[in-house]
Amino acid sequence: MTLAERLTTGLNITILGMGLVFVLLVLLWALLTVMLRLDRPPAREAGEGIAPAQPAARKPVKLPPELLSAIAVAVFTHQAVLRKQAAPAMRSHWPGSILFASRWVAGGRHQQTQNWHPRGR
Repeated sequence: MTLAERLTTGLNITILGMGLVFVLLVLLWALLTVMLRLDRPPAREAGEGIAPAQPAARKPVKLPPELLSAIAVAVFTHQAVLRKQAAPAMRSHWPGSILFASRWVAGGRHQQTQNWHPRGR
């Protein structure tokens, strides 16, 4: 085979492959468009399912003082626990203790921190 024949064959294969990819992308796009149109919610009739302009006013709930104090204690306890999550008591490892967690990480850090030296020296 000559060089021109090889280039022609390669070009034909490239055009065929790229054309196939784009045809399949267009088919996928068309399929998704059809599926979206079929999946639309049904159209509502006039006046059906329209929410009122003003929501109904809710009555305030009267809670007993013991329940209110229990809720307050629970909220404050939860906030205190959240503040301690960064404390050493909640950590499984001390900061900086697993710098060399794997050889892969250690090798990457070694390459980043080493000064560049010319090969001739």
